[in-house]
Amino acid sequence: MTIVDSPERRQLRELTRAFVTREVLPHLDDWERAGEVPRSLHETAAKIGLLGIGFPESVGGSGGDLLDSIVVTEEIIRSGGSSGLVAALFTHGIALPHMVAAGNDDLIDRYVRPTLAGTMIGALAITEPDGGSDVAGIRTFALLDGDHYVVNGSKTYITSGLRADFVTTAVCTVLPGSGALSLLVIEKGTPGFTVGRRLEKLGWHCSDTAELSFVDVRVPVANRIGPEDTGFLAIMQQFATERLSLATQAYATAQRCVELATRWCRDRSTFGRPLASRQLVQHRLAEMHTRAESARAYVHDVAARVARPLQLGASTAASRPGAVAGQPVVTEVAMAKNVAVAACDWVVDQALQLHGGFGYLRDAEVERHYRDARILGIGGGTTEIMNAIIAKGMGL
Repeated sequence: MTIVDSPERRQLRELTRAFVTREVLPHLDDWERAGEVPRSLHETAAKIGLLGIGFPESVGGSGGDLLDSIVVTEEIIRSGGSSGLVAALFTHGIALPHMVAAGNDDLIDRYVRPTLAGTMIGALAITEPDGGSDVAGIRTFALLDGDHYVVNGSKTYITSGLRADFVTTAVCTVLPGSGALSLLVIEKGTPGFTVGRRLEKLGWHCSDTAELSFVDVRVPVANRIGPEDTGFLAIMQQFATERLSLATQAYATAQRCVELATRWCRDRSTFGRPLASRQLVQHRLAEMHTRAESARAYVHDVAARVARPLQLGASTAASRPGAVAGQPVVTEVAMAKNVAVAACDWVVDQALQLHGGFGYLRDAEVERHYRDARILGIGGGTTEIMNAIIAKGMGL
């Protein structure tokens, strides 16, 4: 029995698998072509307790912790869903944690509870057109004017940006690019707030992505999350769970592709023999399986420590050869993400190759995973940014 294989989490897996089989698989291809999932899916997931996993019951969630969220993410993909579906349905996983952590009852009642009930959709807006991973360089500016902020700027690559009822938005509250950030909840329909065009993407087709524009948008001070100029720290503190979610999507996608490729190679015959009977194919599948399972084990190990009290990370990292004393567990989260993404990239490529011409068709599930996998080394901090974090953890 592993950390994600307790009796309770087995039940959670069964619940998730049943949800995917009943509510997702009959419609996923249609959602891929429509470019979004229906709002009703959020309500359905909320009613059975999946949408609120990982959020405390005191704010309207279903309870559980990071490991429970990992179980749900993993099982959605292993059951035939996709990382794009996870991104679309669980965008609140990056839109709400800052509000929950700040503990503002008003914001929790207005945004957190309805979102976890499936009646609202939230998004997180950090990335800007002229800067990706440079969070400190954000230029969207919020000028305090009485009991409102006046916001000007733009955001891009915003997941669920088209469907979102509100956007947790990173703004600069001193000077543009100064790094003095705050987080504001900006509602759709606020004058001056424009949701731009739908961005067409290589993958994650069922997850809508948009550009956002803010022109003299007046946002009540009451919509600020936490004290002014504490947004940068709040964003950094939540990156660990976002990156572990992406790592989970990566290794789970790899596992699913191993299953698909193994099934295909058993059923597909060439020159009078099943593909799976050939030693070359057997060794290829064995290597795919090994990489996927190794990534899973490492991500679980890191996630288990992130789920413990935050202080544990410093002592854990400091005990590693070459680590800097006090360097938080963010270093190992970066390594876990890179390890899982590398495994996923290689495995999905091999899986599609083993499928031959069929793997190149939209009818093949492995084709969708091939496209969806490419974003995992970009979102939540690129592979190169992760390497920079790792190097810093080594004292370089």
